[in-house]
Amino acid sequence: MRIVVLAGGIGGARFLRGLKLAAPDADITVIGNTGDDIHLFGLKVCPDLDTVMYTLGGGINEEQGWGRTDETFKVKEELAAYGVGPEWFGLGDRDFATHIVRTQMLAAGFPLSAVTQALCERWQPGVRLIPMSDDRVETHVAVDVDGERRAVHFQEYWVGMRASVDAQAVVPVGAEQAKPAPGVLEAIAEADVVLFPPSNPVVSVGTILAVPGIREAIAEAGVPVVGLSPIVGDAPVRGMADKVLAAVGVEATAAAVAEHYGSGLLDGWLVDTVDAGVVERVETAGIRCRAVPLMMTDPEVGTAAADMARAALALAEEVRGA
Repeated sequence: MRIVVLAGGIGGARFLRGLKLAAPDADITVIGNTGDDIHLFGLKVCPDLDTVMYTLGGGINEEQGWGRTDETFKVKEELAAYGVGPEWFGLGDRDFATHIVRTQMLAAGFPLSAVTQALCERWQPGVRLIPMSDDRVETHVAVDVDGERRAVHFQEYWVGMRASVDAQAVVPVGAEQAKPAPGVLEAIAEADVVLFPPSNPVVSVGTILAVPGIREAIAEAGVPVVGLSPIVGDAPVRGMADKVLAAVGVEATAAAVAEHYGSGLLDGWLVDTVDAGVVERVETAGIRCRAVPLMMTDPEVGTAAADMARAALALAEEVRGA
């Protein structure tokens, strides 16, 4: 079985760990979000790609869900002593090494997709990890601060500001001019199923879909497309997805997110059992829906995520046989 997964950071990475347990013989291609990418300290940082790589490769800080395990922060401390910021973004010493290697390879002329493949040679994540695009795409958020509207990088909004103010707009800068990275469209065309994990539907999966050609390729692939709700009981499972959903006019509910993706893209949608009451609404929108447990209660093991993945694959087969 050939599975394509559109993945953001923590939620997507932990779901992928479960998917590998649920379908150990599957050929899994992960199209990773690069809208969170940012240049810091002269280095190219790719948070979502690295979170997937570290999680599946056994190097992730399990408690945080991001960054390296057994991390130290001597370089960050020294930079702060020189007055060099930003201090709100916590790059550790081990993590710095990854970004240095990536930046050196990019400067030597290698595209991000080739760099990602090279980095994965060390981590052996057990999936094919491809950035959504080799072109630069950065998600920016419009906010009102002290009566003035300004645009900030998504990382500053999410990490630095902790989404403490309402997002007025979310813009994947550069997405309209970007092209899918080599292998992205081919993987979609050859897939047996496409999965949207419980990643942020606006700034993770939504940013991937904003790259011209990707949404169209998925819609036209002719294979089941199944998503898992990142909203449980009208609240994000993790993070502050409600803030960016509001910016694009979508309620923070499992049904509204399914409708946001739409029946032209989604064939199946999984909601948590606490949201079983919305199944009929989602199915009325033309999307087959089932209610199953969606809380990854044992992220370091992945058993709960494996059950979620099995439910997603089962729904895909149900859709295929309809």
